[in-house]
Amino acid sequence: MEPKKNNFKIVSDKKARIILPNAITLIGVCIGLTSIKFAIDGKFAIAIIAILFAGLMDALDGRIARLIKGTSKMGKELDSLGDVISFGVAPALIMYFWNLQYLEKLGWFVCLTYVVCVALRLARFNINSDEEPSWKDNFFEGMPSPAGGIIVLMPLIFSFSGLGLFFPEINYDLLVPIFFIMVSILLISTIPTYSFKKIVIPRSMTKFLLFGIVLFFGALLVYTFKILAISTAIYLCLIPISYFHFKKIKKDKNITSDKDEGLEDIL
Repeated sequence: MEPKKNNFKIVSDKKARIILPNAITLIGVCIGLTSIKFAIDGKFAIAIIAILFAGLMDALDGRIARLIKGTSKMGKELDSLGDVISFGVAPALIMYFWNLQYLEKLGWFVCLTYVVCVALRLARFNINSDEEPSWKDNFFEGMPSPAGGIIVLMPLIFSFSGLGLFFPEINYDLLVPIFFIMVSILLISTIPTYSFKKIVIPRSMTKFLLFGIVLFFGALLVYTFKILAISTAIYLCLIPISYFHFKKIKKDKNITSDKDEGLEDIL
């Protein structure tokens, strides 16, 4: 009598390494979709928090994949699809239910424009991400979709922050479409923005960095929407700084490469 064959297979380490980051990506997608449900129910504050958690999942999946050597082509495509949903469709619908629906056709038009720009930005990123020199890792080409998904919510965040008391005459019917168009342009533009991927911190400054991180997240927990409003404003202010910083580095690199080519010609 032949022994029964075991039809169960233990998942190999390689497959497990691929599954984990993809699972995190899918969790982020679920959170992004759930934010839409919160917006439909009129729970806009919770919808914003859900988008933040989706952003956290997006930040973790790629880093964990690289850490455990679980990167894959499927994971890359899945991540982009998740970004379109969590930082394209979800923020657009949240803002539509909050304000843009009252602008009727114009409101829906700016939502469509924004989502299309998110998709185009991610498609360009997938094509160009493996072709850039290493020094460009410090910059994104255009605004990244997670940042765009949060920046486009800025009018809603500002309304919950209490800072509107200093600007009592804000016209959100005008401000929201302007933000949508501005972020849409930044997404598909080639304006360099900081990626914060490679930040070198001296060992002596580590304790101050940790203190700053703890202080920031502590303040975020207590003054959530005020800190979010201030953080998004600071990020927008960093865009022109990153542009000129990029131009300076590019100029220095071009000068260095020209000198190297001249030495090769002489030799």
